[in-house]
Amino acid sequence: MPMIDMPFEELVEYKGRNPKPKDFDEYWERALAEMKAVDAQLELVRSEFQVPFAECFHLYFTGVKGARIHCKYVKPKNALEPHPAVIQFHGYTVNSGEWAGLLSFAALGYSVIAMDVRGQGGYSEDTGGVKGNTHHGHIIRGLDDEGADHLLFRHIFLDTAQVARIVMDLPEVNEEKVIATGWSQGGALTLACAALEPRIKKAAPVYPFLSDYQRVWEMDLAKDAYHELKEYFRHFDPQHKREEEIFTKLGYIDIQHLAPRIKADVLMAVGLMDTVCPPSTQFAAYNKITSSKRYELYPDFGHEQLPGHPDRILQYILDI
Repeated sequence: MPMIDMPFEELVEYKGRNPKPKDFDEYWERALAEMKAVDAQLELVRSEFQVPFAECFHLYFTGVKGARIHCKYVKPKNALEPHPAVIQFHGYTVNSGEWAGLLSFAALGYSVIAMDVRGQGGYSEDTGGVKGNTHHGHIIRGLDDEGADHLLFRHIFLDTAQVARIVMDLPEVNEEKVIATGWSQGGALTLACAALEPRIKKAAPVYPFLSDYQRVWEMDLAKDAYHELKEYFRHFDPQHKREEEIFTKLGYIDIQHLAPRIKADVLMAVGLMDTVCPPSTQFAAYNKITSSKRYELYPDFGHEQLPGHPDRILQYILDI
């Protein structure tokens, strides 16, 4: 089997390298309490884009720190109510995509919502308010603030849980049949969503990002989507005197540490030649999931389209 990482027998046992903060669970319980106290001020605006078999809306809600979050929401016409729903998360720096990409779920009688991640390529706000740099990326946003409550991915992870709660409260949706899915950053947000909203029934992440940051750096793969890690050290800690402190703080937003909270059934895909999100970092999260789970391997593939897997996800979603 091709190998750019650990031997496969080690991958399936690997439990991660990045340190977990001692108060990790308390940190996330406090964060969830903050999220639950927010007045979401839900707003649905009919989109100009419409199709005969579904209704399309812009959905807005207020998240933590006052950010207004935008989603695309598609509701099937003439479907059974309540019916299942799919939450779709996008890759790093891009957006919720085209309406057309959501229609396959609606054609099956499922509602579907796609969230724009705050401050990235869509319409969701990044309200800012951090000290220090905003150099390049979202992983390091808030890293220089005292404590860890201003890490941007903390807020983004909470947005995933909040959007799940919003969808589950819609009268047309069966709250017991809600599925989350996404690729890369979307895969990470899928796992974060399932961890922070345990009512998620199924999760279908593909090569999830945002896992085991220290392992990424030690493999000299802090480039591409992770390049801000290396750049942060080069600019702000060139001798790595704060290395342990920095990686421990990043541990609050490391999906491997959230993974044990997941109760959903999980289907994960991994490309074993992935140099963007190394396989070991993905298995660091997968191996900590204690709910029903399985993985699909693509030995010759990296961070790219995985042939047949979109169809496999669709079949997985239908079996609910």
